[in-house]
Amino acid sequence: MSASPDHDIHAGYLDEIRHQLTRYDVDDVVPADWSLRRRAVVRVMNVLTPLSMGKMPFGKRIRELGLDWPTDAETMIGMQRLTSLQQCVETVIAERVPGDLVECGVWRGGACILMRAVLEAYGDKTRRVWLADSFAGVPPPDPEHYEIDKRSLLYRFAPVLAVSETEVRANFQRYGLLDDQVRFLPGWFKDTLGDAPIERIAVLRLDGDLYESTIQALDGLYPRLSSGGFCIIDDYNLGACRQAVTDYRAAHGITAEIVEIDGSGVFWRNQ
Repeated sequence: MSASPDHDIHAGYLDEIRHQLTRYDVDDVVPADWSLRRRAVVRVMNVLTPLSMGKMPFGKRIRELGLDWPTDAETMIGMQRLTSLQQCVETVIAERVPGDLVECGVWRGGACILMRAVLEAYGDKTRRVWLADSFAGVPPPDPEHYEIDKRSLLYRFAPVLAVSETEVRANFQRYGLLDDQVRFLPGWFKDTLGDAPIERIAVLRLDGDLYESTIQALDGLYPRLSSGGFCIIDDYNLGACRQAVTDYRAAHGITAEIVEIDGSGVFWRNQ
């Protein structure tokens, strides 16, 4: 049976959004106004790329798996994790799983832009997309409370990882998707998530890298995840993040199967 015209329209629109968000098949151009420090940070993270030449050539495998820090794209999570996210949102819409869509750690907002685009494509006017982020980068390690994070240096990459709320809003506007269904939760997770005005969650996506950020997001929001909802962990390949997930699942008796996406990200469905 062939797909319906509406399905084809939705698929085509969302496929274009994903390609735009990842800059798929496009060489990354280094902005001329970037400081030497910012260029150096990205050069360190994208080892062996000719950043000093002003371009980073597109690499299909790298952009599929989200293995680089792109200079221009709105997301660094790669095509496979982005496609999986789309499928999760489409599933909760199709199965009428109640709740909003939440991301903790949004960077330039690309994953949230895609979630809002899925709602737009399917005419869902009831759900909100929540963006929880410090908009100031990753917090410095707190070894007194989270010893496993003590060697993390991510906080030093603020020139690239700290993206302001103003810039994220502008990215939404570029795609024509900034409206009342998009809500911002600025601040550190420990201060914002526990009493966030979110009643139910259908898709919860965590991209905090650290044990601290991951466990705080799970503590603050997972109890609101609907049955049949998705919990997506972006940084499961990182030891500290994986340990936070393991500890939380063990403490709360969560046994749902963990499904691997691309070697970095995973998800499971709440039972």
